Amino acid sequence: QEQLVESGGGIAQAGGSLRLSCAVSKSLIDYVAVGWFRQAPGKEREFVAALSQFGHVTYYADSVKGRFTISRDDAETTVNLQMNSLKAEDTAVYYCAAGPGGARMQRNNKVDYWGQGTQVTVSA
Repeated sequence: QEQLVESGGGIAQAGGSLRLSCAVSKSLIDYVAVGWFRQAPGKEREFVAALSQFGHVTYYADSVKGRFTISRDDAETTVNLQMNSLKAEDTAVYYCAAGPGGARMQRNNKVDYWGQGTQVTVSA
């Protein structure tokens, strides 16, 4: 059984918006922090955003702060990433991730579970 399944992504123009969703297994969602990382071609995977366990605290990379919003839908057990004001440099494969804490994800890239990844392409 897959623990994290991403959907969404695709192609957008610079300045546009996209929304990513991560379906989190019911056995996992109340025990972990959930977030998003991304990896651009030729670059290391980097932290984007995270929610603390139960979703009360948010964490963002400086590069996306004010443009991206992470949220949780408890009814659907999904964690969403709304991406606005997209830039060409946001182009990457985006991965849903789960781990022991949002702060540890942000500072140490501490992740226990990974999704399969979804491509986001922003055209200039």
